[in-house]
Amino acid sequence: MEKLKLKSIYSEFRPDLEYIERELNRSVHSESPMLEGACLALIGSGGKRIRPVFTLLASKFGDYNPAVTAKAAVPLELIHMASLVHDDVIDDADLRRGERTVKSMYGNHAAMYVGDFLLGRSLEIIGDLEDPEIHRVLSRTMIEICLGEIIQIEDKYATEQNLRDYLRRIKRKTALLIASSCELGGLVSGADLQTVRKLKRFGYYVGMSFQITDDLLDFTGTEKQLGKPAGGDLLSGNITLPAIIGLRDPELRPKLLDALNGLLSTEEVTQLLGSMRDSEAIRESLRISDRYLEKALREAESLPDIPDRDSLIRIAKFIGKRKF
Repeated sequence: MEKLKLKSIYSEFRPDLEYIERELNRSVHSESPMLEGACLALIGSGGKRIRPVFTLLASKFGDYNPAVTAKAAVPLELIHMASLVHDDVIDDADLRRGERTVKSMYGNHAAMYVGDFLLGRSLEIIGDLEDPEIHRVLSRTMIEICLGEIIQIEDKYATEQNLRDYLRRIKRKTALLIASSCELGGLVSGADLQTVRKLKRFGYYVGMSFQITDDLLDFTGTEKQLGKPAGGDLLSGNITLPAIIGLRDPELRPKLLDALNGLLSTEEVTQLLGSMRDSEAIRESLRISDRYLEKALREAESLPDIPDRDSLIRIAKFIGKRKF
């Protein structure tokens, strides 16, 4: 049902999105059949295309030009894809969205170079845009993503981390790329500065809600919905918001610590996930996600009243309430 709903929202600007999708496929052409095949498989594996969609919609607040917008939207999606490839190597993940990962198909070495190739292509494409501010935004975003990933590695198995640690990490790891997608959409179309700033804030708040929801789904979703085993973050030592809050609960804490230390059987992990689903940890995490979503909606409602503003609002609401 959720997939159909998102498709329905996207149908309003389907031709524009299809143009970006064609450019995305074209961007990964390579003399190496393996390299191109791995990239095309990544593109074909799905994904919600949240970042290019937000770039597309944000560009409608200025002088919209599909070819120019694609020069920003495609690099942002390539950066996102590269980060996923590198993540799968670090996490030793064999599945993503129910499909085999590049690491699983070709090995760690090839996967790292696939990710590097995608990053290189993103810089090559956005190089066609002359505005130096666009390049500064993209460079800062890439730096912050790397910092976020490093902080995540540093925070693995750190059971005493707090809410501020977590929010700082997901800001860099996820939210800033979505914020930059909205900001760059405004910049490439020449939208006024006030509108660009509002778009950036909207993207940041949506991105925070998006990642918290993602982390919640690791506890509340099924393997079929997630395309990977539930509880994977916890078992790999990645302590997300529900676990941070759950560790404060004297009943949940011992089991969460056992899970982090690899001491639970498969059946016991399933029982723990069931306990978490009914816990205050999940409810409090939902409340925090909702607060970010509310801030995003307020920013969106303050934007110029054009039809595409409604699409931004509808997608934001979908992201905050999605079940997969």
